[in-house]
Amino acid sequence: MTADERRAGVELTNLDQPLSPDAGATKRDLIDYLEAVADRMLPVLAGRALTVLRLLRGRAAFMQKNVPKYAPAWVTTVPVWAEASKRQVHYVVCDDLRTLLWLANQRALEFHPSLGPAGDLRRPTHLVLDLDPPADDDFSAVVGVAHLVRQALADSGLAGAVKTSGAKGLHVFVPVDGTAAVDDVAAATRALAARVEALDPRRATTAFIVADRAGKVFVDSTRAGGATVVAAYSPRLRPGMPVSFPLAWSDLDSARPGDFTMHTAIDALAGRDPWAEHMPDPQRLPDDLIEQGRAIPVARVAAMHEGKRRARARRTPPGV
Repeated sequence: MTADERRAGVELTNLDQPLSPDAGATKRDLIDYLEAVADRMLPVLAGRALTVLRLLRGRAAFMQKNVPKYAPAWVTTVPVWAEASKRQVHYVVCDDLRTLLWLANQRALEFHPSLGPAGDLRRPTHLVLDLDPPADDDFSAVVGVAHLVRQALADSGLAGAVKTSGAKGLHVFVPVDGTAAVDDVAAATRALAARVEALDPRRATTAFIVADRAGKVFVDSTRAGGATVVAAYSPRLRPGMPVSFPLAWSDLDSARPGDFTMHTAIDALAGRDPWAEHMPDPQRLPDDLIEQGRAIPVARVAAMHEGKRRARARRTPPGV
């Protein structure tokens, strides 16, 4: 094969170049992998505003929201008003293999779709909890807390699906039926995290400030609103190029984050689509869960105020 090819109508270039010094993979490996999982991955990306992590040669990796001006006319985009920068951001909407391979040829290595559809970003289709390991990266601790999440969901009359983050943690997705507004979904997420922590506060914490986590698994409830979460099956820019891989709840205890990479994931899938298979039907969020969450401060805001308070305390001499 040459270093240049054409697939799905897309000119692919420099295919034999390494993705990064420690990726253990080339651009060809990336494109081969994405082509192989496209039937499973595209339903996760379709109809959503997409942010990608790109890594160009000689540059640091960066998150790209705005589609490049040189993008082909056939690349679908959606304009979204960015309040912070006071401008329209034109996100890619990746609905087909051609767009997916074009993004890969641009060295897009990670795919982070919006939680809401492109036409209504303020209407998330999933509630998401992100489980981060303690400082020692103890994945078994994360698995233990994931089982607590499943229990808290069941106690609330809900069910979810789980996947590796592709880094060191796990993501739990709970499909919702669209009847709850974004602020209510966010409130329910906070309440669910609090219920997980209450089940075993020795293992799980909702503390947003890292210094306050005391070696516990962080149950992150901030993936709501305009947030994105890495897509199921997406590669991650880590040594060995792991991927975010769906798991059955029964398989959690035997799984390890490094088990699933661009080189091993296809064989592990064995022709199946576990993310689609394990995802429950959309559910209505219980009113009591939403009400509980409304009384819980937003973690990022609470952490910001607490950080300012601690900074003032450090600057104030004792006894003043």
